[in-house]
Amino acid sequence: MPANNPTPVRASARLHDVHYEIRGELTRRALELEASGREIVKLNIGNPGLFGFDVPAHVRDALTQNVTRSGAYCHQQGLAAARAAIAAQQHARGVSSANARRVFIGNGVSELIDMSLRALLDIDDEVLLPSPDYPLWSAATVLNDGRAVYYPCPAQRAHLPDPDEIEALITPRTRALVLINPNNPTGAVYPRELLTALARVAERHGLVVLSDEIYDGILYDGAQFTAFASLAPELPVLTFGGLSKMQRACGYRVGWVSLSGAAGALSELEHAFDLLAALRLCANVPGQWAIEPALTGPDTVSPMTAPGGRLHEARRAVIDACAQSEMLELVAPLGALYAFPSVRRGALPGFDDARFALELLERENVLVVPGSGFNFAANNHFRITLLPQPAQLRDVFARIERVLARQIGAGAQRERSVA
Repeated sequence: MPANNPTPVRASARLHDVHYEIRGELTRRALELEASGREIVKLNIGNPGLFGFDVPAHVRDALTQNVTRSGAYCHQQGLAAARAAIAAQQHARGVSSANARRVFIGNGVSELIDMSLRALLDIDDEVLLPSPDYPLWSAATVLNDGRAVYYPCPAQRAHLPDPDEIEALITPRTRALVLINPNNPTGAVYPRELLTALARVAERHGLVVLSDEIYDGILYDGAQFTAFASLAPELPVLTFGGLSKMQRACGYRVGWVSLSGAAGALSELEHAFDLLAALRLCANVPGQWAIEPALTGPDTVSPMTAPGGRLHEARRAVIDACAQSEMLELVAPLGALYAFPSVRRGALPGFDDARFALELLERENVLVVPGSGFNFAANNHFRITLLPQPAQLRDVFARIERVLARQIGAGAQRERSVA
């Protein structure tokens, strides 16, 4: 007979330090509200297909035309033609050591982030991560027995890191430096001079650099993207890219990592990647057929980010709303699909980003991610995606203003009651 009160199955203790607020408690509450009949504006995830963006026809057709050729496992690293196209793109960006033999295709960049840290880390090895970060990087570090060490990227510095601050954090246990450029969540795009300085830091200390470049072509107002690996020919660099953002093909689950640098420095890491890739057999095969046409076909993003384009105008709506607000500030995003506004401390001294996000959801049916969900100490930020239509974003910011005004009024009432 089963026990009336069975003992709960214990989950791994390492999950206690793993957080992913992008799909966390607020998202679960949003689903409950939807189930009760409320219409929620979901600005928590950069998922283009949910906002009417289509996968480009030449990318979609490559997948559909090759479905009948996709029934078998492929090589653990991925289809040869796809890997050659990725290496060719890296060569075109000045990465002279890029080679199809050192390209690994995965089920999205997420899988490859985990695989990379699993290949690199021993217990208590340290990984330098930006703060704010994309929280998958922190989670994968913890889950692979490493320790996340954060370097600050504050709004006062346009969300850019300081190479001297990063160097001061390095210890004998530091293995890797993670860069996210263009940045999620802030939209910062790192200047070439800054990337060069970071390369010199990594060279001096023998670090591996993991450069997350998934938003490489989503740029605004003339911002220039520089492939990090092109600046450090001998340095071991892992460059991540994929189809989810540039091609609006999140559901295809296609990402890749390209290893570059001195061949002698990478041989052991290559073997580790090959082993881990073989253990999961291979990545989703149908989506891999889309890689070559995606990288060699027409540019479908630049018209969206140019003046008059949908992403440009959505970004303009957010910038204008923050500029007109007496309560909000914003470092204008130069790349990626997000904005990371902050609430002026003087306007709301007791502001708490998590409490604000919950009230915005409960009162105004808008789902955002608190800035602290990105491992950021300052709790006066929130992240939104730029994917909705400009008119919808203007409406969202009107709702945000209402919630902030309520919080200011509630704070003033508390002060009067105390007095």
